[in-house]
Amino acid sequence: MTSTSDSPGIPSRLHRPAWAGRNYSLLTAAAIVTSLGANGSLIAAAFAVLDAGGDGGDVGLVAAARTLPLVLFLLIGGAVADRFPRHRVMVAANALNFLSQGAFAVLVLAGEPRLWQMMLLTALGGTGQAFFSPAAEGMLMSSVSGEQASRAFAVFRMAMQGAALGGAALGGALVAAIGPGWVLAVDAAAFAIAGTLRSFLDVSHIPPRTPGDGLLADLKEGWREFAGRPWLWGIVVQFSIANAVVGAADAVYGPLVARDSLGGPGPWGLALGAFGAGTVAGALLMTRWKPRRLLFVGTLCIFPLALPSAALAVPVPIGVLCAVMFVAGTTVEVFGVSWMTALHQEIPEEKLSRVSAYDWFGSVSLLPLATALAGPAEDAFGRSPALWGCAGLVVAVTAAVLLVPDVRDLTRRTLPVAASSESPDPERAAGGLG
Repeated sequence: MTSTSDSPGIPSRLHRPAWAGRNYSLLTAAAIVTSLGANGSLIAAAFAVLDAGGDGGDVGLVAAARTLPLVLFLLIGGAVADRFPRHRVMVAANALNFLSQGAFAVLVLAGEPRLWQMMLLTALGGTGQAFFSPAAEGMLMSSVSGEQASRAFAVFRMAMQGAALGGAALGGALVAAIGPGWVLAVDAAAFAIAGTLRSFLDVSHIPPRTPGDGLLADLKEGWREFAGRPWLWGIVVQFSIANAVVGAADAVYGPLVARDSLGGPGPWGLALGAFGAGTVAGALLMTRWKPRRLLFVGTLCIFPLALPSAALAVPVPIGVLCAVMFVAGTTVEVFGVSWMTALHQEIPEEKLSRVSAYDWFGSVSLLPLATALAGPAEDAFGRSPALWGCAGLVVAVTAAVLLVPDVRDLTRRTLPVAASSESPDPERAAGGLG
């Protein structure tokens, strides 16, 4: 049957897909804005430190000042986001990031910012991120439902990765053209715009939170949810190690190999861009592909994450390195979408932010330590053996997590997840966890 909107002379209206509701569209638009600004500001902050007379060690101190409060406050942020309306937590965090980045921009534009001032403002930004990230992940997962959730997550991540890629390229160009202070100001404005968009989120579909027994009780309940699922804590432990060694290879060894063997920062930036392009391609692939064994397929796709470290250890020519980075970016994004789909499917809505906080905590907790030990490891073993060690650790922990039966057996469902972990779940018996 032909609808009237398809009749001659009457223009048809463009409709969003059914899974792209109002909240999802607002969240995606806000995430694109902040991702564009944040990826440019990372470059701007480093050059602001250098322009103020700092050295590489000072750049590292400013970066650590952001990571430390992120690690310290993530679990509290997750509990707060499950206790209070998530959109309010997100808006408050965006307001803090707006104020801290705005003050950072003013300091840089005024000239001669001091190291402790930059560290303090960056730490405030990390604190905002610690409260924002669990709330944002919980809000995103509660904004989609049904069989199209995986596609929705893939489109969201594709938009995020594309914005990150564009933000890094644009940020580098703008730092060179107008200076780091103005790029930091643009990032502050991006937080203001994103916070405004997020203030319009509709949370009427989310059941009201029942009063709990306090923050500590909420944290314990989140821990029980996390620790009671072997597939969940197994993969978080895997990624705490994999992220740490890959992060150290990218942050420390990659620039050194580029300087000594690849032709300097330009080729290394090209390789990082290839990885970013790969993540966009992987997300695009997952808009169409719905692997039934979510975590098994996703975990297999982590093995190629060892390839960049191995390629740097050789080292291979820049063209080969770019190809390797593209493949690694593509496959890791297949895991990313599968992981989000598994969390959405298995974790009760009222506990999503706390579980996401434990996930984030595991992902970032070892990164500062690994980065700090990268230099001593190179001195003790040599750069190439250290890089082979990074690659070997990725392979070892990925192979180990495949020994967990739930990782191999968890399957995609076709019906909405039960309202809470205590509710009966016929789908689990009919093909969920084995």
